[in-house]
Amino acid sequence: MTDATTATTGAAATAAASGAAATERFRSKRTGGDAAGNATDTRRVDTLATEVLAAVHEVIRRQRVSYAEYDALKSWLIQVGQDGEWPLFLDVWVEHVVEEVANADRLGSKGTIEGPYYVPGSPSFDGAATLPMRPDEPGVPLLFQGRVTSVDGTPLPGARIEMWHADAEGFYSQYAPGLPEWNLRGTVVADGRGGFAIRTVEPAPYQIPTDGSCGRLIAAAGWHAWRPAHLHLKVSAPGHQLVTTQLYFRGTSHVEDDIASAVKPELVLSPVAARDGAGKEVTHDFVLDRI
Repeated sequence: MTDATTATTGAAATAAASGAAATERFRSKRTGGDAAGNATDTRRVDTLATEVLAAVHEVIRRQRVSYAEYDALKSWLIQVGQDGEWPLFLDVWVEHVVEEVANADRLGSKGTIEGPYYVPGSPSFDGAATLPMRPDEPGVPLLFQGRVTSVDGTPLPGARIEMWHADAEGFYSQYAPGLPEWNLRGTVVADGRGGFAIRTVEPAPYQIPTDGSCGRLIAAAGWHAWRPAHLHLKVSAPGHQLVTTQLYFRGTSHVEDDIASAVKPELVLSPVAARDGAGKEVTHDFVLDRI
């Protein structure tokens, strides 16, 4: 989300506020033993922790890290926690590799990172629907349509297509003040042919919050903070593997240099002028692998 104050939100969407919301959301969905490490294989923890620490040690030796740099790192790590930005940090700079490894053997549609702004339980609609939005929702109208099939081409009636995305100013509902709770969030149930049609608006590219610890890292490293415009989706059907993905828009800014490194060629859409004259439309099918 951007950190600018706008008439739409009525107040700034700060890193502290969005970070706290993302952290609390993560805690609420991680309630089992794994969250506390109680149900994890100690040998696996030993292997991973040892290798991570060894990699850190190697960087320190190779780069001859000074005590001043070490103290700056320690101070920054403490501040990341105080800002509630660990979900943001991990989702932006680490999750894309975890997703790549976790889904390396899955057939069908490509996935990518979930990101920190997913909220379960969005309003449900059948077949064709318009995402919840304000009466004067800004942005170019977009019709997103397609079918959900299994890897053998069998249609998947009743497949669930969850969609959420930023608005035309780069803000997510439930993470920026002033937006309706489910703005631009919804779940569409595919029809008897596995088909769906979702009307929404084109989202905007946005900066991740830059007024917190992640922003300080970006500034210190001379990086940019931008994510390309994208639609978030989770697509599921009984007996099939869930696909979590993001879809981007060809020719828009930062598709080639996404700060989260989440763009894949298969995920870039090419919308065309809508046949009904209202904005744009694009067809994109999902193919799910069996469990």
